[in-house]
Amino acid sequence: MEAVQDNQQDPVARQVLYEHPLNERVRTFLRLEYLFTQAAYHVKRGSEWDSRATLTCILEILSIFGNANLKSEVLKELERHAFGLKRLEHNPDIDIRQLTGLLDAIANHIDSLHRINGQIGSELKSSEFLISIRQRSAIPGGTCDFDLPAFHYWLQQPAKERTDDLYRWLNSFDAIGQAIQFILKLTRESTTLKPAIADDGVYQKTLDPNLPYQLVRIALPAGSPYFAELSGGRHRFTARFLNFSTIENRARQTDEDVEFGLACCVI
Repeated sequence: MEAVQDNQQDPVARQVLYEHPLNERVRTFLRLEYLFTQAAYHVKRGSEWDSRATLTCILEILSIFGNANLKSEVLKELERHAFGLKRLEHNPDIDIRQLTGLLDAIANHIDSLHRINGQIGSELKSSEFLISIRQRSAIPGGTCDFDLPAFHYWLQQPAKERTDDLYRWLNSFDAIGQAIQFILKLTRESTTLKPAIADDGVYQKTLDPNLPYQLVRIALPAGSPYFAELSGGRHRFTARFLNFSTIENRARQTDEDVEFGLACCVI
């Protein structure tokens, strides 16, 4: 489950969004989106600690890419969306201009991925500098100055030099990162949030297995005393609403009825 803060300016309208992937592909996409977003935040800042945080994101992204053929997975997902959208071309209720724009965007992402030669991030996997940091990162405090003097030296270089290196490494994932963010945008926008009620703090829903459900989204007001805990898969899911506390040993499920926004994204 992923929690996402909606960045609306009106504090009354602000919501906290909780997302739960319904298949492994979307789960991986959400994790990569999280890492890309975190890296984009820190890379713009010049402190040593921001450079450390950015590099940690890059190494985690690299680990995910080492465990799956993500280029193939993203291409399959883009082609699936293109096939589904093309079936709408003769629907009189469809905005043809918007549909054409989406199909062109999908085609551009597919072309960008086909232009990538070899495995994504392969040059980073062979970097002795990055390998040494990655190995020590598995040890608590393992990237301390005395453990990695080369890393310590790099962190003392001018901010522009460090930032240039970080952008160069991140650019290895630029095409596939943009494609993943585009797929998630299509998924989220495929369904609008609708009012729902969790009786006694619990909501359960059975999903039609014949429909390609991808993602469950739950919205709560930013000032709500509850957070949503989601579980389930492509056939059904459960949402439990719990009172948050850092003092008690564990969060407790509320026994009150909870109103929330719900979107079961199918595309």
